[in-house]
Amino acid sequence: MHFYGTAAQNALGHLTVGGVDVVDLAREYGTPLYIMDEALIRRNCRAYVESFRQHYPNFDVAYASKAFLCTAMAALAEQEGLSLDVVSGGEIATTRQAGFPMERTYFHGNNKSPEEIRLAMEVGVGRFVVDSTRELHLLENMAAERGRTVRILLRVTPGVEAHTHEYISTGQLDSKFGIPIAGGLALEAAREALRLSHVELTGFHCHIGSQIFDLEGYRIAVQRMLDLAAAVRAETGFTASELSMGGGLGVRYVEGDRPVPPEELVACLSAAVRGGAPERGLPLPKLIIEPGRSIVAEAGTTLYTVGTIKEIPGVRTYLAVDGGMGDNIRPALYHAEYECAVANKLGSERTRRVTVVGRYCESGDVLLTDVPVAADVAPGDLLAVFATGAYNYSMASHYNRFPTPAVVFVSDGRADLVVRRESFAEMAANDLLPERLRAGAPR
Repeated sequence: MHFYGTAAQNALGHLTVGGVDVVDLAREYGTPLYIMDEALIRRNCRAYVESFRQHYPNFDVAYASKAFLCTAMAALAEQEGLSLDVVSGGEIATTRQAGFPMERTYFHGNNKSPEEIRLAMEVGVGRFVVDSTRELHLLENMAAERGRTVRILLRVTPGVEAHTHEYISTGQLDSKFGIPIAGGLALEAAREALRLSHVELTGFHCHIGSQIFDLEGYRIAVQRMLDLAAAVRAETGFTASELSMGGGLGVRYVEGDRPVPPEELVACLSAAVRGGAPERGLPLPKLIIEPGRSIVAEAGTTLYTVGTIKEIPGVRTYLAVDGGMGDNIRPALYHAEYECAVANKLGSERTRRVTVVGRYCESGDVLLTDVPVAADVAPGDLLAVFATGAYNYSMASHYNRFPTPAVVFVSDGRADLVVRRESFAEMAANDLLPERLRAGAPR
């Protein structure tokens, strides 16, 4: 069985993470439960930072908070010297609540609202990553009203299609994100930005996709971004001081996945920029990357309690758990795959094959298909699903009115609750019942 980070099997045959028995975690915090391996998160953060220190003189590692964000995660990122990539007013508010230095944030989004822009200006977000010329002029007008100047990166699409799922591939020409380099559109957007008085262009940003295992797409993207920077300089005299290559590095979800270590991505990007910028007569820009999944995905384990086990002879065996698509939409959304184990019976032979389903009222509520589990699995056992640290908590929903699970950080034998389990009352706290609809009211 493949273990991630600090995960291990103890003498009782139980799964431990961060030196903590998950049976104890289930007893104290209930299930479903998101367990985050703090030591592995920190190790992944440091892999990026330390690699850059070896390969490139001026850099920034901005954690893509959409992968997993709570105040504790923002605080951890700050401790590790990372900046933050935020994409909404809610992520900005969470980051600020954590006491994160807002000048180290990059505000993304293809359709930022005026209210979000206003909030970002008020709290002092460091960079706006501009996704369209409409946003460019909205920023100019709102900054002018406040008598200030905001710094921006232009998000462009370099026309690089990463080998990934179509829903998480974002660098190709046909994308809702960014301004295409093709046809001179990005060049014209740069010209327009430079004409404005309350917007300061600092450089360019791209993101070619997610769950990427092949570095060639990054190499090509760097060349196209540098070509754009050189063209803008030739046309306008402006020299980009910042170049963001986004994130997207893949992780191991199942056997057969062969992720590239962060160190190799950093070395690849650094070499491409160090070689390509001088060739075009450009000074080395500050090199920015935005890893998310590759920092937190493998650090996460979701713990469930096994309920009904339904065997259909000659067809399959369904093993139902007390969570499902409400706490992990990824299998239903884009056929994501995972590995699992019966966490309180790691010593048992894994000879029974089951399809793990949730308790939501959808036939598509399937978490894992035809996977091996302990032969003696029974109702009441604990099922651990691995590598669920990225996008699971972030994309959790209230479908069927199930509350959001709790999140714990584990490290060195200690467990800290960082997100409380939502109560039924909290889930319904924003509901309003008009007087005319109350029981007994006249129709």
